[in-house]
Amino acid sequence: MKKRSLLFCIITIGLMFSLSSLALADDPLMTTAKDYFKPIPATPPVLKDNPATPEKIELGKILYFDPRLSSSALISCNTCHNVGLGGADFQETSTGHGWRKGPRNAPTVLNSAYNIAQFWDGRAKDLAEQAKGPVQASVEMNNKPEMVIKTLKSMPEYIELFKKAFPGEADPITFDNMAKAIEVFEATLITPDSPFDLFLKGDANALNEHEKRGLSTFINNGCADCHGGINMGGDGYYNFGVINAPASNIIAGDKGRFQVTKIMSDEFVFKSPSLRNIELTAPYFHSGKVWGLKAAVVVMSSAQLETVLKKGEVDDVVAFLKSTTGKQPLVEHPIFPKPTDQTPQPKLD
Repeated sequence: MKKRSLLFCIITIGLMFSLSSLALADDPLMTTAKDYFKPIPATPPVLKDNPATPEKIELGKILYFDPRLSSSALISCNTCHNVGLGGADFQETSTGHGWRKGPRNAPTVLNSAYNIAQFWDGRAKDLAEQAKGPVQASVEMNNKPEMVIKTLKSMPEYIELFKKAFPGEADPITFDNMAKAIEVFEATLITPDSPFDLFLKGDANALNEHEKRGLSTFINNGCADCHGGINMGGDGYYNFGVINAPASNIIAGDKGRFQVTKIMSDEFVFKSPSLRNIELTAPYFHSGKVWGLKAAVVVMSSAQLETVLKKGEVDDVVAFLKSTTGKQPLVEHPIFPKPTDQTPQPKLD
């Protein structure tokens, strides 16, 4: 009798799993979503021509947080791309050297290794090239490559760290290697296992009905055409104002990719931003002029969609977007190499 009961339980459990799998396979929304999106992988992406090692990642982390890469010794990569603030800085546009303001809102660094290029206009082909820009920009870190190298070489601990990260190189402390180390660290800043990721992996209960309606609205109205893939954006360039031009204060006189290509058709074209972790990265758009997520969805509805979303639909989309918030990277703040008498002193002017 006990054997029959045990056999019955086994058969019942197996049938339940089979029915559950069948139900998931027949979920039309899940099937459609998988055509547009991919979940964030559990491990960081492999970078072309820049293999990661524990030593290089550790060096990159230290450099990412070290404000001495700036001429003032006050501004680090983390200043504008704070890993505790969704990889951004909660500013319309970033505050840099001498309290000057940059021209654009700081994009999130989280999951940025999945982008087709870096910056709103795509002017940097990868994260290594991007890392060099702010260090030299007068409104950001306001430094020069030769001064960065002088600073790093003035500290014996940095010399050892670079030797371990770039073994076999006669002179490992270079501006390029600085950028490569930062790149491999930034590539580790991924946010897997959001509720939406779990849904894409087959868990039909990972999203509630409110979020599922938002996902359906997001797909059916064409939002996923520009915000699809692994990063829900970041994989192409699109005109901002396909249907209606946004308010002039949102555009803020910025012609986008045109400033890079000088091609007239690229006026007001921008790289689509990632929408992952979007609830953490206000304010929105390249100008940072819109602070509310609901307001940002309304702007996009009017500017990009043929059919303006109704209030209930906007609420649904916002609920869905919040489901893309993944596990945030926990990064222990490093202890920096000790300065010496040869370490350049800060310049605040």
